[in-house]
Amino acid sequence: MKDALRPKLYPVRHACKVLGVSYPTLKQWIYKGKIKTVKTQGGHHRIPETEIDRLLPAIPRSAPVERRRQNFRKISGRNQLVGRIVDLKIEGLLAQVTLSIAGQHLTSIITADAVREMRLKKGQIASALIKSTEVMLMR
Repeated sequence: MKDALRPKLYPVRHACKVLGVSYPTLKQWIYKGKIKTVKTQGGHHRIPETEIDRLLPAIPRSAPVERRRQNFRKISGRNQLVGRIVDLKIEGLLAQVTLSIAGQHLTSIITADAVREMRLKKGQIASALIKSTEVMLMR
């Protein structure tokens, strides 16, 4: 239960890939205090997921739905959630794509071909379309 409360930490090189900046640039941001980090016992910097999210180009949450979805194909489904790809695993014909949406993770299993066609990569913004006839709640 404690692990669920602890923020997910990423190595500096991973954060560089997600943010699209060079390693020296990110290290300068760390030294100048532009990005918060956590130091390991060995003295290595780890970057919390919340800091990576903060530095990504923000999707305006208060903007109208149409504006938030402007980069995606038009579709009639209204159950769309916009988030950032935080994990991408391809094995054989299938791929597992995990989106971070408002601090929660949503995982989808799609074909590996679809990942290649859409050129999905960690750090990109993507939209999940939820198509379901039922929604169950638990307490």
